Amino acid sequence: MGDGDGGGCDRWTLTSTGRFHIVPPMYGGGEMNTIPVLDLPPAPRKRLVVITCMDSRLDVFRMLDLEIGDAHILRNAGGRVTDDTLRSLILSMHVMNTNEVFVIHHTGCGLHRVTNADLQSRVGLATGQDTAHIDFLPFDDLVDSVLGDVERLRTLPLLPIGITLHGAIYDVHTGTLHRVI
Repeated sequence: MGDGDGGGCDRWTLTSTGRFHIVPPMYGGGEMNTIPVLDLPPAPRKRLVVITCMDSRLDVFRMLDLEIGDAHILRNAGGRVTDDTLRSLILSMHVMNTNEVFVIHHTGCGLHRVTNADLQSRVGLATGQDTAHIDFLPFDDLVDSVLGDVERLRTLPLLPIGITLHGAIYDVHTGTLHRVI
């Protein structure tokens, strides 16, 4: 249901199996091979939740040796533990019985070593809107940002007692995951 402007997906197509697929122009309109998920339960098999950045270079499944259905993946700018991340995490833990969380930040993040003022100015100039009320959650130190986000989880009384928390930094240049906590 694209607008045909050539930017991104050109259309949706219904396959012979009754599933919708986005068909980018490079596929010439043919069917793409995807993974059927109808037989998987909604609760993650490994009872794991990963909170990480939306950066398209991060392949969380390969990074943590996961398969579809193994974990809930919560992504946002910077991989920060925001109020909306907490909403999803609380539901994951209490409704889907997850019990382990990985917070993963990464090198080369667009929020690393920038300021809210810089980001607010950039968005404000592009839109003509006042963005002073938005905290984009930038950070100066990767280790401190991971530790701060894990601490926020550790001290949140709405999460179950006894959950396992991990914090790590992914190096986009080497493909290495470095444990922080």
